[in-house]
Amino acid sequence: MPPTARTRRYIRDMEPAEYISGVFCISNAQLGRTKTDKPYLKCLIKDKTGEMPGRMWSIDPEHFRRLPGEGFVAVEGETQAYQGDLQLVIRGIDPVEPGLDELKELLPVSENDPEAMFAQLVAILQTLEHPGMQALAKVYLEDKPLMDNFKAAPAAKSMHHAYIHGLLEHTLSVLRLAQAVCPLYPKMSRDIILMGVFLHDLGKTRELVWDRSFTYSDRGELIGHIVEGAIMLHDRAQLVMRATGQRLPKNAVMVLQHIILSHHDKPEFGAAKIPATPEAILVAMLDNLDAKTFIALNAARPDRAFTGDMGGNFTDKQWALETKLFRPDPLKE
Repeated sequence: MPPTARTRRYIRDMEPAEYISGVFCISNAQLGRTKTDKPYLKCLIKDKTGEMPGRMWSIDPEHFRRLPGEGFVAVEGETQAYQGDLQLVIRGIDPVEPGLDELKELLPVSENDPEAMFAQLVAILQTLEHPGMQALAKVYLEDKPLMDNFKAAPAAKSMHHAYIHGLLEHTLSVLRLAQAVCPLYPKMSRDIILMGVFLHDLGKTRELVWDRSFTYSDRGELIGHIVEGAIMLHDRAQLVMRATGQRLPKNAVMVLQHIILSHHDKPEFGAAKIPATPEAILVAMLDNLDAKTFIALNAARPDRAFTGDMGGNFTDKQWALETKLFRPDPLKE
C-alpha cells in the first residue's frame, strides 16, 4: 500500500472521483456477501470531520479477520457518488496503530466548546427549586473526575453524537428541549424532569472508552449505561445526607432511577423498564427526539457541500430510523 499522504484530506472536503490514501478510523466492519456470493467488506470510514461508508468488493476472509471491527486502518481507494451520498471504494486496507499526532486528526470532536456547554448546563441546573434536587445536583457537579469524563465522553459508539464531548452536547440539547416543553405541561415536576435528563446518560462515562477509539469498557459490555446510571444514583443519593445534611423526599430517588432505567422507552431498544410516570415518558420522548433528529440531519444535511450530481436524492437506509431520507430542502432552489 502506498504511504500515507503527506497532506491529510478530510472527509468533509472530499468530492467524488478522488484518490484517497491515508490513515482513518474504521467502525462497524462486517463481512458481507455479494449477489454472486463473493465476500466483501462493508464498514464506516471516519476522521475528526465526519464519516462515509466504505466498501471493498473483494476481500479474503482471512484478511478481513486481521482488521479491527473498531479501530484504525491505512486505506487507499477512490471516492464514488452513490445514491446521493459519497462512499469510498477501497482497493487496499491494513490495520495500523496511529501516533498521538495522527489520533488528533482521526477522533471526531464536537465543534462546540465543552467548557461553554458545561457552563450552560450548570446554569440550567441552578434553576432547580427543590432543596433536595439542588443538593443532589451539587453532589454530582462537585465530583470532578466524573464531570471531566462527562465533558469528554462521546454520547455513543456510532449512533448519535458519536464524538468527543458528544455526551455533554446531547445532554445539554435535551435539557434545552425540556426547558422549552415543561411550561406547556404545568402538572409535570420540572425539577424531576431536569434532573432525570441530566442523569439519564451519565452511565456512559463508565460504559464507553474513548482514549483511542470509541468502544465499550468491560462494565459497558456486562452492565451497560442504563443500569450503571441507576447504580451511580443510588451511591450518590447516600452522599447527599452526609455531605449536605439535606434529606431527599421519600420517592425522589426511586422515580429518578426509573427515568434512567426507562429512558430507552422499550425493552427491544434496551430499556430495563417501560416509562411509567409522566416525567419518565417525557424524558424518553425528548431523548429520542434529540437523538433521531441528530441522525436525520447528519445523514440528509451533512456539513459537506458536494458539487455536481451525487446520483440520487435519498440517503442509504438509516437503520436507527428504519427508512431512507429525502435529502433536498424543498424550499431551496
